[in-house]
Amino acid sequence: MTDAAQLTPTEAFDLLLAGNSRFVAGGPQHPNQDAARRAQTAPSQAPFAVLFGCSDSRLAAEIIFDQGLGDLFVVRTAGHVIGTEVLGSIEYGVSLLGTPLVVVLGHDSCGAVAATREAVAAGTTVEGFVRDVIERVTPSVLAANAAGHTDNSHFIDEHIKHTVTLLMERSRILSDAVAAGRTAVVGLSYRLVDGTAHVVTARGLDVTAPAAA
Repeated sequence: MTDAAQLTPTEAFDLLLAGNSRFVAGGPQHPNQDAARRAQTAPSQAPFAVLFGCSDSRLAAEIIFDQGLGDLFVVRTAGHVIGTEVLGSIEYGVSLLGTPLVVVLGHDSCGAVAATREAVAAGTTVEGFVRDVIERVTPSVLAANAAGHTDNSHFIDEHIKHTVTLLMERSRILSDAVAAGRTAVVGLSYRLVDGTAHVVTARGLDVTAPAAA
């Protein structure tokens, strides 16, 4: 089992991206998915990353990052919107499981962002609890509008950045872990067509996001 306590945030990030590279190249190894791994992880878990992503059915974390049982502590909501349950789950991964990496995973063609853009433009809303999702994505859409963005990718990136900032602001446990160098937070955007995940923003990790087009 990968011992998360022995990995630095950089090593954990490299491990995650190596899995994505295998997936993109069409040569996944499907590690840690056999009976031996099942038995090994039954008594306890030591994931090397908390992955907080969108619930979109095309964003199956263990598949797109080529990981297995016990590797990722996954939290998912539509539009990766944050509530107290999400914060508690992420803090559980960081403080009790000792994960050295927290990833916020957004993606292109995000329905939550698209629906929010439409609602903001039309001044309308939707029924039921989907409205809560729309309301939580709205600050990201307003920020992108204020910056003069029109391309959908910029709205996606803005929402990923907003989510990372919100996690750092609302969770003292997470921000303290990042300040101490025990954990890093990285925002990634996933491309559905080619399967790649690229850096949008990072806290506590020396990685550079590509320049905006």
